Amino acid sequence: MTSSSTDKQRRSNGQRLAILIGILISAAFLYLAFRELQPETFIDSISQVNFFWLIAGAATYALAVIVIALRWQFLLRAVKPIALIPLSQVVAVGYMGNNVYPLRAGEALRVYLLKRNHDVPIAQAATTAVVERAFDGLVMLSFIVVGLLVSDIASPQVESVVSLAAPIFGLAMLIFFVLAAKPDWLRALVNLAARFLPGRLHDMVLSLAEGVIEGLEGLRSPLYLAGTIISSFVTWGIEAFVYWMVMWAFGLELSYAVALLVVGTVNLAGLIPASPGQVGVYEFFASTVLMAAGIRQETALAYAVVVHIVIWLPVTVVGFLILARMGLSMRSVRQSQSLEAQPALDS
Repeated sequence: MTSSSTDKQRRSNGQRLAILIGILISAAFLYLAFRELQPETFIDSISQVNFFWLIAGAATYALAVIVIALRWQFLLRAVKPIALIPLSQVVAVGYMGNNVYPLRAGEALRVYLLKRNHDVPIAQAATTAVVERAFDGLVMLSFIVVGLLVSDIASPQVESVVSLAAPIFGLAMLIFFVLAAKPDWLRALVNLAARFLPGRLHDMVLSLAEGVIEGLEGLRSPLYLAGTIISSFVTWGIEAFVYWMVMWAFGLELSYAVALLVVGTVNLAGLIPASPGQVGVYEFFASTVLMAAGIRQETALAYAVVVHIVIWLPVTVVGFLILARMGLSMRSVRQSQSLEAQPALDS
């Protein structure tokens, strides 16, 4: 067996192990969430839902996806300007990939589509995608802080999520801003490390570093940076409004601050490796927040399941349809993951 085949087999085995761990974690959180559930009360809570607000919430979520694409557009403008509608389609397909495939395959898929459809180099596209996730983390932390202060809810589980996520996203953003402000620091560091590498690998590492520097270009522009920050808060504020609308569907008299707290908590809990769509983890933390707000367990769990469907189902279906319209199959999702190993070659 060749070295390439051996490496491929190791990666495959590692992915299978990661998928298995994610499934086990999801199963554990599902057990924790539903272990004391009274099925009759749970079903009764769902049967009384006002479907008008669910449909309205699903439609409103489409606006959040478009604003997310607008945020990505700000980060990409320094690399290559891309129209909003095509970029929104790429975002929807990426969401579908995250919702259906393990290991957050949607992130690799949207980078792949950006290269395929718009000829954006992989290193630059991947860098902007990672920066997006760091902005998301900081927005979620701010939502949790505001939610806790305004709603006066106390939850050890939420505090644990914050204590885990705050240093990760804080450090990530600090690194991004430093590298954006001082690109020569990254060049010097990479050049120092690359001196000890053979010729072809040396060139690949230097090319990758330049791609990362170009991908951070949007953070150097005050206009693009302001657009990124504002659109980050707007898009997640819209999503929180969707969560609030689903609360109305259940007749829950809770404030928008509670919706902010739910959104912040379930999205930061996404750091926990789990099955596609964060099944189990999502339901556990969403219901935990509502129970801390005084909602009984059965209603809180019914809400968690329904809002998860509202957020998950429409964008997944739309993502599938867009992928098919692009003339691609789900095999493309698996192919896109292989690009992560060779970003410098296509820069």
